[in-house]
Amino acid sequence: MNEIVDFIAKHKVVVICRGLYGEDLVKTIKALHDGGVRVVEVTFDQADTDAIEKTCVAIKTIKEHFPKMKVGSGTVTCVEHVRATKAAGGEFCLSPDVNTEVIQATKQAGLVSIPGAMTSTEILQAHHAGADIVKIFPAGWLGLSYIKDVRGPINHVKFLAAAGVNEDNFKDYLDAGYCAAGISSRFIDRSVIAEGNFVELTRRAKIFTEIADNS
Repeated sequence: MNEIVDFIAKHKVVVICRGLYGEDLVKTIKALHDGGVRVVEVTFDQADTDAIEKTCVAIKTIKEHFPKMKVGSGTVTCVEHVRATKAAGGEFCLSPDVNTEVIQATKQAGLVSIPGAMTSTEILQAHHAGADIVKIFPAGWLGLSYIKDVRGPINHVKFLAAAGVNEDNFKDYLDAGYCAAGISSRFIDRSVIAEGNFVELTRRAKIFTEIADNS
């Protein structure tokens, strides 16, 4: 598990892949892979009754086509999601909240646990429950000064920023103390994907990965 945590902290960019499947998924991930992205989170769509099956197929597809990438699941809200992630070959679980049952099930499955938190109380609850990294959500709304203040007393926890991170502020988030960031709309851009402009996604990915490499 430490290997996965170190891998995420090394590469710093996590693409949040939501509602993308099949050929579009493969083409999009290839474009991002060409741009240097190496970590992918495939989310469980809570409104989709087939979410577990679709997410598992997506994880397997990415791992088959891009074996050097680390792949896990997102929006993990129950133990069933953890089990499905493990069965699909996923390596980590990200959650929007601090659910100790989910955290413990993730650790028992041998996967990396990245629950979402906002307050210092939630952060420490997640950490004490076994979280490997704590996702600060929504990071953009909370602002950079927030994590700087939190890291004063809580400097032994690794943080991942989610929501609000883009090319212009990514370096600021890393400088503030985040070990990585989840990127969604800048990568899973529906209009760009519909146009088949995957070169643009590669261009964006290179900007993020160059910032990561130089931080």
